[in-house]
Amino acid sequence: MSDTIRLTVAQATIRFLTHQYVTRDGERQRLFAGVLGIFGHGNVAGLGQALLESELEDPDALPYVLARNEQAMVHTAVAYGRAKDRLQVWACTSSIGPGATNMVTGAALATVNRLPVLLLPSDSFSTRSAQPLLQELEDPQAGDVSVNDTFRPVSRYFDRITRPEMLPSALLNAMRVLTDPVETGAVTVCFPHDVQAEAYDWPVELFADRTWRVARPPAETAVIEEAAALIRAAERPLIVAGGGVHYSGAVDALRAFSEQTGICVGQSQAGRGALVDDEPTCLGAVGSTGTTAANRFARTADLVIGIGTRFSDFTTASRTAFADPDVKFVTINVAPLDSHKHSGLAVTADARAALEALTEAVGDYHVDETYTALAAAEKERWDDILADATAPTPGVELMNQNQVIRVVNEASDPTDVVVCAAGSMPGDLHKMWQVRDAKGYHVEYGFSCMGYEVAGGLGVALAEPDRDVIVMVGDGSFLMLSSELATAVQEGIKIVVVIVQNHGFASIGALSESLGSQRLGTRYRRRGTSGRLDGEFVGVDLVANARSYGVDVIEARTLDELSAAVKAAKAADTTTVVHVVTDPFVDAPTSESWWEVPVAEASAIDSTAEARTTYEKNKLRQRSYLTPTS
Repeated sequence: MSDTIRLTVAQATIRFLTHQYVTRDGERQRLFAGVLGIFGHGNVAGLGQALLESELEDPDALPYVLARNEQAMVHTAVAYGRAKDRLQVWACTSSIGPGATNMVTGAALATVNRLPVLLLPSDSFSTRSAQPLLQELEDPQAGDVSVNDTFRPVSRYFDRITRPEMLPSALLNAMRVLTDPVETGAVTVCFPHDVQAEAYDWPVELFADRTWRVARPPAETAVIEEAAALIRAAERPLIVAGGGVHYSGAVDALRAFSEQTGICVGQSQAGRGALVDDEPTCLGAVGSTGTTAANRFARTADLVIGIGTRFSDFTTASRTAFADPDVKFVTINVAPLDSHKHSGLAVTADARAALEALTEAVGDYHVDETYTALAAAEKERWDDILADATAPTPGVELMNQNQVIRVVNEASDPTDVVVCAAGSMPGDLHKMWQVRDAKGYHVEYGFSCMGYEVAGGLGVALAEPDRDVIVMVGDGSFLMLSSELATAVQEGIKIVVVIVQNHGFASIGALSESLGSQRLGTRYRRRGTSGRLDGEFVGVDLVANARSYGVDVIEARTLDELSAAVKAAKAADTTTVVHVVTDPFVDAPTSESWWEVPVAEASAIDSTAEARTTYEKNKLRQRSYLTPTS
């Protein structure tokens, strides 16, 4: 009989995590960087006690970081996983009740973005010996339901450990999903209060070092040959690069393929940096928040080569971006769900492996000189548009967001990482931020979660301590979730946070206006004499708010002051917040594109009726992209 070791379920879980490794291309590293957590009565004596034992034995094996908000700590973990190309992750633990349900938003964000995170919430007593517990959900129709069941639809794997014997299979399944480039996302394993503390004789083999291999599935040779034939027949091809280019380590392979063929590249939000902006074939962002250059090529493309992209509604401009009636698609993606989109040729494979094979298969194919000249002209046109949009306005002192982005971009170093997630800023950054390093752009736009910014910036800084992290955040997102500034101070981690104060929800305000809803509920105003929210601005002091976390704050009132503030913040050793006030009514330059948001079909308001007319015209441009595969 094999040797055993007596540990609680929680102790066994923590010990198991410290022995998990991951390898890809011969490089091996620990899978878990640490545990982020907030303790409550449900996990303090179980997972909390187990983490204490682990810390006392070896503080570097699985470091524990105290977070300030459960949703935020999941964002931090997810940002870390993205920065590490999904090869290293954090676990997050909370108590049952609001602590657990606070993590659900983070779980959804992780799963939508296909980014790995392990969630270890506590759960109600398995023995039901003290029902009803504090914070227990009592369901009159089912005795085995808890609030943790809300994790099921937003997790790629879910399990509940009601007996110690269940733990090994649950943990092994969790590792399988976390290290699978197709299946990865949020993994939730729930631990009832009492089971966490229950002791069991575990086989020592459970705690042996395990190395999980991240696969690089190659494409079928016949499929590569068919894709190469489509490319060789194309006159106006366009590559759409997504996040999968980064996660598969395919940046160099994409550059080589693009240089060899001359095919230009447009990029989704997650794909920014797949080519840096000074590359001749890089057209920047594509889609609803894209550049005019990329969208011009998208409209006329006879072949669209998707690489590691989900083809979301922003990337396809709600299926209006690719307007050629005979456009064909070749879609390279490790996930069949994505490679089969638009009924084109599905190349279900690792992006790097497929690109390397395709580069050889296309031979001496190269786009013609007319295509190359048009790309250069469109890039120059977009540069001129940016220069006009970001130039100082004579006689106007109040900055606008376009100018703020340009100044921060110019004051940053090429290897700095810009972080953002929600509001008007992500779309503006997508088209306007000049990316000079493959890892220099980190915008969460799969879930576009307000409040991700500060927590996500912390995660990136944990993952890449040798880079400066610049968080760009609007006042709306900052007010929703800024608490991890305190965690940055606690851990001695430096991030630069640029708060853009425009007294409201600028993105939704502009969208509301375009839809005829007149910016209702998007400005931070007191209730006026009319009974509506049209009174004086609410006087929220974001400067004092930020200072209360123990960070330095610099107020910048002019473009020159902003430039100096960013440089000073970068030179500092600790977290610094830079505060600017902007005009929310100055829009970014147009992408010459569309994004579908339905408009009221019947309305007594003239602005809404006019917006509906515009909406119906745009709907006529939508396509199903149900192209034949042969």
